[in-house]
Amino acid sequence: MVLAESFQRTHEQYQLRVDDYIAFRRDGFLHIKGLVSADEVAELARFTDDMMAGAATIPGIPAPSDDLSEAQRRRFYERIHMPHRALELAERFLLHPRIVDVLEALIGPDVLALQTMLFFKQPGQAGQGFHQDSYYIPTQPDTLIGAWLAIDPADEENGCLWMTPGSQHEPIYPDCDGATQQGDTILSDIESIKAASHPDIEVNTLARIALEYGKEVKVEAEPGDVIFFGGHVFHRSHQNDSQHSRRAFVSHYCNARSRVPWNHGATYDGEEEGGAANYKHILARGSTHLPYAQPKFGTPCAANAPELYGPRFDDHRVKSMMGDDNGFMVLVPHEDVDHDH
Repeated sequence: MVLAESFQRTHEQYQLRVDDYIAFRRDGFLHIKGLVSADEVAELARFTDDMMAGAATIPGIPAPSDDLSEAQRRRFYERIHMPHRALELAERFLLHPRIVDVLEALIGPDVLALQTMLFFKQPGQAGQGFHQDSYYIPTQPDTLIGAWLAIDPADEENGCLWMTPGSQHEPIYPDCDGATQQGDTILSDIESIKAASHPDIEVNTLARIALEYGKEVKVEAEPGDVIFFGGHVFHRSHQNDSQHSRRAFVSHYCNARSRVPWNHGATYDGEEEGGAANYKHILARGSTHLPYAQPKFGTPCAANAPELYGPRFDDHRVKSMMGDDNGFMVLVPHEDVDHDH
């Protein structure tokens, strides 16, 4: 076993600015440019190229057969769920220190890493209609947040993300077609929807609510950009109508003190008794009173390197995230009565 003391931070810490924090709360999403280095993103791109060529595989994921044409190979994959449980590269990006730095400021200081998806989105591949991520991944309290890392340039033509600012204040709409058991059904007058994520706005009835905002925003991105978005915000993407891929690596997280009765459809101990699956998910930052998993491939994080990524409290004084004189979010001790308000 590798001792926590042997770990060293490999990336310069990213400090979120106060204006960024405000923008995330106001709009429901935050676009940070160049958060991940070009060399790292290129490694992801090369791996997906190798997958489509049949030169690399992810354990448990079928590979294209040798008799497929190059065009057929490029369309063989659409998306891969939970690659971090089988691939060191995916685990590394799930726990990327600079991505988790932002998460620590937005939903932390304790962060649980839940899920990964690798999107290929080759020319002609479909987009995903209006949806809310917390509809699919429940956390209690609801602290879900996504991090969308661009591998290729993403623009309107090849199917970039579209966000609906302000919709993060909406509840999670339950469905009437049995797709999930999620939704804020405790609200007396909440409307049930059907066909969430369907690209046809006449079929996906969540679209009727989303389009009432009338201010959908396209979020074009360059490789290395990361788009953070809350679990309630309405968002979608369109079909790739270009001749270029729009690959992305998407991860989901929550505050590590939230209960997570979710394991990507797989069973887990205590599920029938209403138990949670926190012990299946990795503690990325901070600490928690709930169970958590270790990273399978040993990527440094709070779970295996608490001295580096564990609790930020170096004494017994209570601290809060506040803005400093330079506009950065920092932990400030409650040294006087002014900090207690």
